[in-house]
Amino acid sequence: MRAPRGRINAVAGWVKRQPPKVKAFLSVVAGMAALVFLRFVVHDHDNLFVAAEAVHALGISVLIYKLIKEKTCAGLSLKSQDLTALFLAVRLYCSFVMEYDIHTLLDSATLVTTLWVIYMIRFKLKSSYMEDKDNFAIYYVVVPCAVLALLIHPSTSHNIVNRIFWAFCVYLEAVSVLPQLRLMQNTKIVEPFTAHYVFALGVARFLSCAHWVLQVLDTRGALLTALGYGMWPSMVLFSEIVQTFILADFCYYYVKSLVGGQLVLRLPSGVV
Repeated sequence: MRAPRGRINAVAGWVKRQPPKVKAFLSVVAGMAALVFLRFVVHDHDNLFVAAEAVHALGISVLIYKLIKEKTCAGLSLKSQDLTALFLAVRLYCSFVMEYDIHTLLDSATLVTTLWVIYMIRFKLKSSYMEDKDNFAIYYVVVPCAVLALLIHPSTSHNIVNRIFWAFCVYLEAVSVLPQLRLMQNTKIVEPFTAHYVFALGVARFLSCAHWVLQVLDTRGALLTALGYGMWPSMVLFSEIVQTFILADFCYYYVKSLVGGQLVLRLPSGVV
């Protein structure tokens, strides 16, 4: 095991020494390689969406275990949970009035769980909440998402208000994890359960993004046309890519820490 770990650490060290532009290029290449691999290995690309939901559920299970067994919410961002509850509530409303399907049930379960987490942080485990570290101003993301939703939204036959709400929840979901990343950057040290939870979010969002990208490739762009016209189809795909790359840096350090046998993840400056 020492030799493989040594090679991995050598590669990780080389990547770390590269300038930002090279790191960005390597990230794009790695993402494209992963997409090519998934395209040939996973024949039914709808399974990627199921896998994304399963990984997300696993992450939530880890979070629930942390709150119940460890009886602490240290390292968790209440603001990220608030943003998650907001976009889920809006998306749930849109699902009921626009398109009721299995996603509605999944979103309902996730929203209930998120509200329970918020309750635990605000009341039951308030003493362990790192309020001073959770200092991301959420209006920095809520206001731009609302403005963007007013300007770019679906061009379907649904009510204009519902279409704007739908766009708002798509944009907000893409950036809802930013307060959590900011809190972890402030603390510099991330305990295992929080790291597992955030890594699960990263994997789930990558699989969801892969599902969208491969569906677009399989339909030769017809899927984007089905979403409407104008800039909205491109913005949907862009939002999926954004929320994947937002967590990419953290996932890199998570895997590096795991390979190195470190239970506690230490983040260097500049990850967020």
